[in-house]
Amino acid sequence: MSTFSWIGMTSIASDDADKGSDPGDTGTDKDLMDALTYNASSLSISEVFGANFVGINRCNQALDILPKLDQANPALRARLAGEAKFLRAFMYFTLVKAYGGVPIVDHLPNPSSAADIKMELTRKSVAECYSFIESDLTAAIAALPDRTAYSASEKGRASKGAAYALLAKVNLYEKNWQKVVDNCNLVIGYSLVSDYSSQYKLIGENDAESIFEISGTGSTPAKGIQGYSATQGARGAGGWGWGFNTPSLSLVNAYEPGDVRKAATIIFAGTTLYDGRVVPNTVSNPRYNYKAYSSAYTDAWETDTDIKYLRYAEVILMKAEALNELNSTSAAIPLLNQIRNRAGLANTTAASQADVRTAIWKERRVEMAFEHDRFFDLVRTGQAVAAFAVDGKTFVTGKNELFPLPQSFITQAAGLSTQNPGY
Repeated sequence: MSTFSWIGMTSIASDDADKGSDPGDTGTDKDLMDALTYNASSLSISEVFGANFVGINRCNQALDILPKLDQANPALRARLAGEAKFLRAFMYFTLVKAYGGVPIVDHLPNPSSAADIKMELTRKSVAECYSFIESDLTAAIAALPDRTAYSASEKGRASKGAAYALLAKVNLYEKNWQKVVDNCNLVIGYSLVSDYSSQYKLIGENDAESIFEISGTGSTPAKGIQGYSATQGARGAGGWGWGFNTPSLSLVNAYEPGDVRKAATIIFAGTTLYDGRVVPNTVSNPRYNYKAYSSAYTDAWETDTDIKYLRYAEVILMKAEALNELNSTSAAIPLLNQIRNRAGLANTTAASQADVRTAIWKERRVEMAFEHDRFFDLVRTGQAVAAFAVDGKTFVTGKNELFPLPQSFITQAAGLSTQNPGY
């Protein structure tokens, strides 16, 4: 759901990254992801699809069981149901962005029910999926507390702010600009941290800017995310990882001079990292993903590096984009400048609606590089063909906007669901 296959679909497949590693190591299908030549039988395609539906099933199990539990604590049961609905919406948003319409499994299926079997194998429209996601998030908002209500041991749980932020992001993809603004305004109690790079270190987990992150801290195993750091660590002599998902030259060139985010996002061969680790020039690739680095834990397969999913910086950029599309460009510019100034850059020179739109899109790229949004941002904003061409990739209009549904699902559906165009 959130490691090697997900990295392949959301990052290696984008113009921010290349496959990396050694030429002969395909990472099963990461060479295909990089070249946009994947197909319905590619492993990454099926793993991400399957993992999210496993997660959805677990949410449905929770929602089925919770009403049967401790009747003495209705507030706790309501909150846990809100968390389950947030996570179900989180997973469905991943699926609809990647695959388009998918089956809506809104309850725990009965394996002997023909109606439930049909439910699990029948695609719904994109609009129906978004409506379901919005319904879950609305329910989650009503049930979840603010982040401050959680103790330190529970700080990774979904909060009301996380649900509002995710709902704003769903609205962004739907181009419902006023709802984006309205829901961003309801994300309160968060702020930009002064040091951009601190967010991707252990000290920055669940910091003032973090709204929701995939937690790498657990008890079984002690470090909870398998392979996220290791698959992206520097490879070769003096390295410590597999070397996949290397920053593209296109991404390197996207940073303006003086932008502190460049050094916080990209590991360059021949430099020393924040913890003193030297990256020698003998490693296989000239660049690696710094946001996946886990310091002393990177050498292990399981690391406690959290994966940032929603940050307050994105809320600011979403609101700026929406205001600009609502013809409130003068209100969008100061928001854009907040992000630029934190990065050590001067205020934007963009003034017209069209120029501010382009500036916001560019800012999303350099602010959120390697945070698994770039591929989908290119699709939703219509930049994909031109952006991929700069990176030497061919994006096929009418096909590559979506990934294929797994062939195993299409076969099992037996006509209840059809494949995406071009596959």
